[in-house]
Amino acid sequence: MRLTKQKRAALVAELLQSYIPEPKVPLNFATPYEALIATLLSAQCTDERVNKTTPALFGIANTPGAMAALRPETIAEIIRPCGLAPQKSRAIHALSHLLIERHDGRVPSTMGELTALPGVGRKTANVILAQIFNTPAFPVDTHIHRCAHRWRLSKAKTPDAIERDLCALFPKEQWNRLHLQIILYARSYCPARGHNINNCPICQHVRPATTAA
Repeated sequence: MRLTKQKRAALVAELLQSYIPEPKVPLNFATPYEALIATLLSAQCTDERVNKTTPALFGIANTPGAMAALRPETIAEIIRPCGLAPQKSRAIHALSHLLIERHDGRVPSTMGELTALPGVGRKTANVILAQIFNTPAFPVDTHIHRCAHRWRLSKAKTPDAIERDLCALFPKEQWNRLHLQIILYARSYCPARGHNINNCPICQHVRPATTAA
């Protein structure tokens, strides 16, 4: 059976709902500020490692004021297991100051305000918009990048371009759930290494070379 890209996308959404019906946010946090810091730490680091690291950090500083009062070197020592500690600690320290100066200590709720914060790129901002403010967004991480290519939903090379392709394929009301479903599905069924198409129901359905682009 020949499938258009739109029909492939609909099939992907159906299968994701079947295999990951209730996706849970993989990072642990209690407040929007903690969510922002945890998401920033997750860059080039596993969610599992972040979740093991943040209790020590949030135990001494879980507000912008408390974090700004710490020295960047102190933050770096705590978050070292997450990698890129010098850069991430400086960003965390600086953005905490800016949240106090510009936003009364609150995490802003727009893409422009979020990406103006040190260390916050579009992906991190999209995560916060989706998971904290329930604003439709489609964050693209390495898992979504990989699956978008494997499932032939996008040929784009950059996260921003893949985001545009996926947003055009799926209804806006599905974006927040879908990005989590893809991440969780990818980890269990469609990994970067050791991928076996026979163990990946979605790839079995959408990767045959005879289907239409």
